[in-house]
Amino acid sequence: MKIVLRLDDLTVFVRTADRGSLSAAARELEISPALASAAVKRLEGELGLRLFARTTRSLRLTEEGEHYLGNAREALRLLKEGHDALIQGQETLGGTLKISMPSDLGRNMLVGWLDLFQAHYPKVSFQLSISDRVSDMYRQPVDLAIRYGRQDDSSLVALPLAPDNRRVLVASPDYIRQHGRLKDLNELLRHNCLRFMVDEVVHDRWTFQRDAAAEPLALHVSGNRSADDADVVRRWAVAGLGIAYKSRLDLADDIRSGRLQILMPEILGEPAPLNMLCMHRAQITPTVLQLRDFLRTCCEHASKHA
Repeated sequence: MKIVLRLDDLTVFVRTADRGSLSAAARELEISPALASAAVKRLEGELGLRLFARTTRSLRLTEEGEHYLGNAREALRLLKEGHDALIQGQETLGGTLKISMPSDLGRNMLVGWLDLFQAHYPKVSFQLSISDRVSDMYRQPVDLAIRYGRQDDSSLVALPLAPDNRRVLVASPDYIRQHGRLKDLNELLRHNCLRFMVDEVVHDRWTFQRDAAAEPLALHVSGNRSADDADVVRRWAVAGLGIAYKSRLDLADDIRSGRLQILMPEILGEPAPLNMLCMHRAQITPTVLQLRDFLRTCCEHASKHA
C-alpha cells in the first residue's frame, strides 16, 4: 500500500507532541486548531495508527505515537538539511563555464535552459560556442562540450544527459499531405531527404532497426538539399521541403506543437545519446554537477512531452 505523507502534517504532529496541545501547536504554526486537528487525523489515516490518545481535557502520545515521533523528527531534520544545502548551493555555486554545443539543440533548447539555470544560480556565467563542428577540447578554450553520439575518446569524461535519445524520421503535415505517409522504410528512396553534412561529408546513409533485436538496416538516401548546420535542416523540414532524420531532442518543440510529425514511430532510429564532456575529473565541480542534473531533467521533460 502506498503511503502519502505531507510535510505540513508531520510538522503539526511533532509540534503537537512537543507542546502537548493541538491549540498551542496551531498558534505557533499560525493555523487554526481545526486545521491542526485535520492534519493529525490525516497522518493517522495514512499510517493506519493512532498517534494520540485524546480526552476532553488532555492529549498524550500513544505507544505507537512515541515510536513514530523519532522517525518524524528525523524526516523533518533530513528535509531541512536538504533545503539548507540547496540554499547554500544557490549562494555558493558560481564561476564561468565555457561550453560548446551543437547548433540546433544549442539555439533552440540549451540556451533557454541555461537562462533558467542562471536565474537559479546568478553567480554562474557562460561563454557559449554554438557550432556543429566538433570542438577540440585540448586546443580550444572549452571547459565542457555537449555532444551527441557515443564517445570514442576514452580520455574524456562523459556525464550522460540523455543516454536513450534516438534519431527519428519527421516531416511537416504539408509534406505528408502532398507526398503521403511512409508505409515502408524503402519508400524513403523516392522521397526528398534533407541531409546533414559534417566536414563536407554528407550524411546520406540512414540506419534503422525494425525492433531492438533486429539487424540494422541501412539506406542510402538522396535529396536536393544538404547543410552543415543541423538547425537549417530542421527548418527545411518544418517548411515542408522534405523528410529529416534527426535527434528527437532537437525536434521536441516541433513535434509537440505539430509542426513536425514522426514517420513510422514503430521503427527504432539510430542511437543519439547526449553527453556533457570534460577533459578530466578535476573539472567536475559542484557547479558542473548541478548543471548536469538540471540539463538531464530538462532533457527528460522534453523527451517525455514530445
